[in-house]
Amino acid sequence: MTRDQIYQHQGLGGTSGVGQRCSLVLVDFVNGFVDIDQLGGPHIEAAAHATVPLLAAFRQRGLPIAHTRVVFADDGADHNVFAHRVTPLQRLTETAPASQIVPWLQPEAGELIVRKQNASAFFQTGLADWLRYRGVDTAVVVGCTTSGCVRASVVDAMQHNFRTVVLSDCVGDRAMEPHEANLFDMRQKYADVMRRDELLRLLP
Repeated sequence: MTRDQIYQHQGLGGTSGVGQRCSLVLVDFVNGFVDIDQLGGPHIEAAAHATVPLLAAFRQRGLPIAHTRVVFADDGADHNVFAHRVTPLQRLTETAPASQIVPWLQPEAGELIVRKQNASAFFQTGLADWLRYRGVDTAVVVGCTTSGCVRASVVDAMQHNFRTVVLSDCVGDRAMEPHEANLFDMRQKYADVMRRDELLRLLP
């Protein structure tokens, strides 16, 4: 059997669909992750720009929006295993230019800014409760990297019982191979994967 036939034969690749109220979770669209000389990749910046009309659509509809940043203490007091394994993360402090959200996706009043020290937007951040309080049943996840913080956030969103959607043209990675492999795997088990304009057509 081919790869796709194996997954289909085992009943994977289902869908949870888009529910009644969506939120937009923008994972780590910060300067350091769109810069290939720091922590970025060649198509992460394109994904960030593709997110601009999506963000506008969520704002127009008054839907909940959360942005994440990796932020460690200046003195290193909160450095964890993640920071020691990926040492450039230690430079992402509160005021560091690399840790600032890219200018074209700057948060507006009423949008949550999640400061995190691990891969997932949901791990020990209170994001799930913030979304539930606002009546959210569907988390639309964009950002970077596809194989890292996006994937971790998607898995946790599903584990918090949110319908989860990943927009393939609004996520990016350092290389296409992990990007494509993780989109495939998330589609099979954790999330609906679609393009931005398809999701926009489904938004009420």
